[in-house]
Amino acid sequence: MVEDRAGLAAEQFCYLTTTGRRSGQPRTIEIWFALDEEGATAYLLSGGRDRSDWVRNLRQDPSVRLRIGADEFAARARVVTDPAEDALARDLVAGKYQPAYAGDLSGWRRDSLPVAVDLDQRHG
Repeated sequence: MVEDRAGLAAEQFCYLTTTGRRSGQPRTIEIWFALDEEGATAYLLSGGRDRSDWVRNLRQDPSVRLRIGADEFAARARVVTDPAEDALARDLVAGKYQPAYAGDLSGWRRDSLPVAVDLDQRHG
């Protein structure tokens, strides 16, 4: 799906915009991410699990926008429930950041809530 998957995957952060569940206003966060092999899905880990506002927002309205570098995508977000996809999400995201991170990410990897953002359409 993504033509320059390697370039996008190398970015350190992505920017997820959800719709505020109470305000109806756009809410953007900067967050670590990893792309799947095809570049069709970005995986995020919520350290706050389902208590995080951004997770609560996407559960209410899964239509989101995801910006990676200069590229922006229309997307649909979902909490990962499939055990195999759960393991993949944890492996990809933690595997991307642990080598350069000074601390131990094993607790975050184990305890976070995996979220998949399925990329629909590229803008920009």
